[in-house]
Amino acid sequence: MKIHPTAIVDPQAELDESVEVQAFAIIGPHVRIGANTVVGPHCVLDGRTVIGERNHFFSGAQIGILSQDLKHRPDLIGRTTIGNDNLFREHVTVSACTLTSTDEEHRVTSIGNHCMFMAYSHVAHDCHVGDGVIMANCASLAGHVEVEDKAILGGLSGVHQECVVGRMAFVGGLSRVARDVPPYMIVDGNPARCCGPNSVGLKRNGLDAVQRARIKAMYKIMFRSNLNTTQAVHEIEATVEDSDERTCFLEFVRRSLRGITK
Repeated sequence: MKIHPTAIVDPQAELDESVEVQAFAIIGPHVRIGANTVVGPHCVLDGRTVIGERNHFFSGAQIGILSQDLKHRPDLIGRTTIGNDNLFREHVTVSACTLTSTDEEHRVTSIGNHCMFMAYSHVAHDCHVGDGVIMANCASLAGHVEVEDKAILGGLSGVHQECVVGRMAFVGGLSRVARDVPPYMIVDGNPARCCGPNSVGLKRNGLDAVQRARIKAMYKIMFRSNLNTTQAVHEIEATVEDSDERTCFLEFVRRSLRGITK
């Protein structure tokens, strides 16, 4: 194990033998770190944080730190889980979950695999970030936000508490997101509005022309017709071929609690 002499690693922390801890990093007693992970200079890893393999935390990242939620009970220690192969660039902050009682062990802040968090981006307490997500510089998630697989959040964008950003969606830079972002779509602006399918992102993720055409058809019905949301759902069921894309889109709309961004 390669630990710089200026780093402070609690004796109770569990680090794989291949972990590297660089200068002035601080690792708390309840942290577990998997193989081939690099903890950069001046990082702080705290809370009940479980980190997978091959993650890289660049200078100043603050991971599993105390929730910025005034409801959190100071005698309890929040949980954070992080998967494999993630990049956390300079000064990224990830808050542990909020705990208000000892009956809330189900709560956790979670991050999947193969994500990239650019400098100064923020993941708040009780957020759930899927696989392959990219958050550009200074993008911020408020508490209880869910970001589904392969979504991208542009720089300086902000997502309101309890919103959901759908699979392969794209949030434009400087956007203010106050409602759920449907899968496969681009939203942009303050307040955010749906601009159309995320065509470039869909191609990059391997969706063929037929799949992209279905998504475009759903976009036109949901966002460019005179139908309300319920009517648009029925029209999509009636006119768009059954497919994984249709199922994903309609299930997202049906379970939305805050309403979808239009």
